[in-house]
Amino acid sequence: MRVFKFGGASVNSIERIKQVAKILHSFEKEELLIVISAMGKTTNALEKVAEQFFAGNKEESLQLFSQVKQQHLTTAKYLLVRNYLACEQSLTNFFTEVEWLLYDKPVRKFDYYYDQIVCVGELLSTAIMSAFLNEEGIANTWIDVRDIIRTDDNFRDANIDWEFSQKQVDQQVKPLFKKNRMVITQGFIGATDENESVTLGREGSDYTAAVFANMLDAESQTIWKDVEGVMNADPKQYPDAQLIPELNYTEVIEMAYYGAQVIHPKTIKPLQNKGIPLYVKCFLDPSLPGTVIHNKTVQGLPPIIVMKENQALIHLKSKDFSFIGEKSVGHLYHLFEQLSIKPNLTQNGAISFLCCLDDKPEKIEQLALEAAIYFDVVVEKGLRLLTVRHYHHEVMQKLIGNNEVVLRQQSPETAQIVMR
Repeated sequence: MRVFKFGGASVNSIERIKQVAKILHSFEKEELLIVISAMGKTTNALEKVAEQFFAGNKEESLQLFSQVKQQHLTTAKYLLVRNYLACEQSLTNFFTEVEWLLYDKPVRKFDYYYDQIVCVGELLSTAIMSAFLNEEGIANTWIDVRDIIRTDDNFRDANIDWEFSQKQVDQQVKPLFKKNRMVITQGFIGATDENESVTLGREGSDYTAAVFANMLDAESQTIWKDVEGVMNADPKQYPDAQLIPELNYTEVIEMAYYGAQVIHPKTIKPLQNKGIPLYVKCFLDPSLPGTVIHNKTVQGLPPIIVMKENQALIHLKSKDFSFIGEKSVGHLYHLFEQLSIKPNLTQNGAISFLCCLDDKPEKIEQLALEAAIYFDVVVEKGLRLLTVRHYHHEVMQKLIGNNEVVLRQQSPETAQIVMR
């Protein structure tokens, strides 16, 4: 038993959908649970539908949703012959779920409506993919993940009820493999005990796949992406970035913490709990080795580079030259929590405190205003934050170049440099 996850980029065109089918054809003799994301930019399009609906622009929201409908119906028409009518009926049922809501008026919080609307993206993509695979002779069973993954009602970042969901997996999912070796379902979504749709937050599809891998005691999980595997730097910023063939769970969590676009930590935990390896493979060329992530020690890693642009450095200084102690820092972290701010780097001195943040103007302004009650505040913008794990002198010199170092912080494993 393996779990595969295909992201939106892997199903964003007719050609790529056919490529996914080709990959799955080579695994026909294996038991696979396959998690598929919404197609391409569908989630972004549905977010706009939700925003217009909540703003009271019913006609605009319906028009935007009509575009989403047509895109999916057109994709189904290109791909399907025998299974088109059955697939069209499934799609229509999902369209109706959203339209029924759009003809109403919002009376609850935005996050609730966001989840009811955005969740349909995954349902549409998997319905089309399942029908196409069956048409290609790749037998599979489609399931609605909302019948399996039970959550609380923390909309847009729901928490899974593991005990209930495990029972659903045991009773509903495992028996399906006796009929067909492949089961297709959705990532990113679930449902409350009142059958209200929810989403699971950032990187929710990877997380869903990891939850299923855990509950099915899978041999492995594979995330299929449009890159070779996990790289030591963003190849768009650093053309000589290299593939990392092997990582462990801890290293991936460290990379994610510092801002690398890798696997989200919440995806790692269900796998780590049962020692399930995670493979990151390229769906454009499945013959490439990719990256394996496991629980073993990994030696000889290259420098891992994360560059964050558009950074702001906030200089906070005590008003009366008193030490900045636990009470003052406590006030600051309370402000961070209130404003949903995650500092990328902090440094505490005797009478000063520095924090480097993503430059989100409205949040920076509010933080500076609130912090001015306790400190003298200066905000410096237009900076960059360089983080290098497994650094050495030569690579640091090369990466810093002619930039001016504003702040440096380092441990034996990790160096962080704020530069202008």
